[in-house]
Amino acid sequence: MTARSIWMIISVVTLGLMATLPAGAWAEMARWDIDPDHSIIEFRVTHMVVSKTAGRFIDYSGFVEMDSDTKTFKTIEATIKTASVNTNHEKRDAHMRNADFLDVEKFPTMTYRLKSYTKQGDAYSTVGDLTLRGVTKEVALVGTFNGITKDPWGNTRAGFSAEGKLNRKDFGMIWNKTLDSGGLVVGDEIQIRLDIECVKAKKP
Repeated sequence: MTARSIWMIISVVTLGLMATLPAGAWAEMARWDIDPDHSIIEFRVTHMVVSKTAGRFIDYSGFVEMDSDTKTFKTIEATIKTASVNTNHEKRDAHMRNADFLDVEKFPTMTYRLKSYTKQGDAYSTVGDLTLRGVTKEVALVGTFNGITKDPWGNTRAGFSAEGKLNRKDFGMIWNKTLDSGGLVVGDEIQIRLDIECVKAKKP
């Protein structure tokens, strides 16, 4: 058998294997950087039993590695500066930055890293590691990939929305006070809402 024949056999086998692989197996991954000027990382928590207090983080960075054609993902990572918490109330924000809650001097950042995801239609269910106050716990998010567009300056942009929840006590934030009615000042469950816009990194 000649070298040419061997090469042709290898080529045919390779093409056959490619045809049997699931969609996305040969996806072309690209990096998409989070645009914090057009994104929101928001949280809500029960206050005094009868209402909700909302806040957000202002200073953060991160990126997504994905193939936008097949809508498959390899990596999602984010780093959030804890001191950038903002609930539109200066005294409350100062309390959130101290050791009762975020303890920003000791833990200046929190991080998130995707571990796995599943997809049903346009909806995604993800599981990732959130590290906050030196504790790492899995956090589940459910969201959508909102599509791709070009901005007027030639950049390619992608949008994502997601929601989830966590228990603040899992991360060592146990401060509370009991009301005369028997309820607590601050709820334990934190609701998370993300609206993220990313810009596709240009190839060097």
